[in-house]
Amino acid sequence: MSYDWQSRGLCRGHHAHLFFPPSTFERKEERERREMRAKAICNVCPVLVECREYALAIREPFGIWGGLTEADRRELLARSSV
Repeated sequence: MSYDWQSRGLCRGHHAHLFFPPSTFERKEERERREMRAKAICNVCPVLVECREYALAIREPFGIWGGLTEADRRELLARSSV
């Protein structure tokens, strides 16, 4: 499996902080705003599909990958295993 797609992700660089929660407390409204901004970047990212497939395949437990939060991925995986 090739991971060269990761270097083309729009999440790299100065937007990286949007894709993972801060190490300090984050209010629900702040989290929702951060996640919305991250998902907006994902929606125009050229490697959205590769990123999403990777996160689902390895069951990535943290962050926003391929436009999906941790909860989104858990729900999608639960539905697909039914």
